[in-house]
Amino acid sequence: VSLNAGSSSVKFTLFDMGASGDLGELLYRGEASGIGNEPILVIKDREEKKILSRKLSNDASHETVIREIVDWIIEETSSHTLVAAGHRVVHGGNDFHDPTLIDEAVLARLEKLIPLAPLHQPHNLTAISCFAELLPDLPQVACFDTGFHHTNGPLSTTFALPRALTKEGIRRYGFHGLSYEYISSVLPDYAGELAHGRVIVAHLGHGASMCAMRERKSVATTMGFTALDGLIMGKRCGALDPGVLLFLMKEKAMDHDALSKLLYRQSGLLGVSGISDDMRDLLENPLEQAKEAVDLFVYRIKQELGSLTAVLGGVDALVFTAGIGEHSTFIRQQVCHDAAWLGVTLNAEANEVGNGRISAPESAVEVYVIPTNEDLVIAQHTISLTRS
Repeated sequence: VSLNAGSSSVKFTLFDMGASGDLGELLYRGEASGIGNEPILVIKDREEKKILSRKLSNDASHETVIREIVDWIIEETSSHTLVAAGHRVVHGGNDFHDPTLIDEAVLARLEKLIPLAPLHQPHNLTAISCFAELLPDLPQVACFDTGFHHTNGPLSTTFALPRALTKEGIRRYGFHGLSYEYISSVLPDYAGELAHGRVIVAHLGHGASMCAMRERKSVATTMGFTALDGLIMGKRCGALDPGVLLFLMKEKAMDHDALSKLLYRQSGLLGVSGISDDMRDLLENPLEQAKEAVDLFVYRIKQELGSLTAVLGGVDALVFTAGIGEHSTFIRQQVCHDAAWLGVTLNAEANEVGNGRISAPESAVEVYVIPTNEDLVIAQHTISLTRS
């Protein structure tokens, strides 16, 4: 089973094992969404048929929700053997890059990284603890969202701070690594030899970032020390002048908790629009502030696209993925329109379909829409590590 415990949702995917011990077919996919606000648990089978839809208590915590999911998995697999659980863990710090078997010592080290990812890391670790309590003999594997970016060089990761702070681990890490790892793995199927060239991937969802790749490895990315940096997100601010924080601390008397709430939960698309943190809502809303939020979202992508292109010394392919990247024809159109200076030319009909290559034959930069699959990456790593 692959588990992804987010800030307001918990997703899981249950896979069958193949006869040879390799990863087999997807059996079930489930999500508990809206945690903290009328949560609901929905589970579908491999045919996408809904087999369970259950409203949960409004005050249900992540732990309560995860326990309910684990209980369902235990019941569903009672006539089979559950062989392993793999978890998305947002932050691996300096110590963890590769998928890692979890024991008490590893868990203790991961707990020390909670301040670096306060919105996600606690829930990631809660899921691990629940499985350990309910299924103590089950092997568990941590797969790190920072891991894919460990190939970034010092110029990409170092802040201009005193060296002592850098040595303590205050540096750029990057996130969404499991998504980028999947895109990297399937890119040759879409782009052929071009996949090994200069590629920029835009992971655009409620959380959003971009990654520059060369030879299908991460060279630079827009997120940094935490998942607050870079692009505008649903509720997160993205790149921000640190002086704004100093101003808010002094002039508005905002402490750590107030600033954390502001930056993680009240900013981004929600803060700019004052309407919603959901891109779909904003694209359908006629109010000017909704348009302003969408325009700012696209503008920041344009800025980061230019920055990452400079790092790569040019760009051969641009890839859209994640919720907004995969499903918003309009956002892709706007980003590509702004990238005309790079020689990007969109195929409007292909963009409407939104799968595979969406650039025109004459485009100097090939553009693709590739659905991401973090669950599959987690499951593959988990089977590989627990089988060896």
